[in-house]
Amino acid sequence: MASTKRATIYLDAKVHRALRAKAAETDQTVSELVNAAVRRSLLEDAADLAAFAERSPEPVLLFADVVKDLKRRGKL
Repeated sequence: MASTKRATIYLDAKVHRALRAKAAETDQTVSELVNAAVRRSLLEDAADLAAFAERSPEPVLLFADVVKDLKRRGKL
C-alpha cells in the first residue's frame, strides 16, 4: 500500500454531503474519491504543460496585433 499523509481540507457543506453520499453509493471512502479527483486534476495539468512545451517553438502573437489583423481583413 502506498504511503499516505493526513491533510485537513474545508469543503462546502453541500459538496461534503454529496461526496459522502457518493462514497457510500460507490463503496469507496471520501479519501479515495478526493485522491482520485486530485490525481485527475494533476494529470490534466501535466497534459496542459506538455502541450505548452510542444508549442513553445511557435511564434508569439501579440493580442493587439491579432485584433489589428482581423480588423484589416474585415473580420471584426
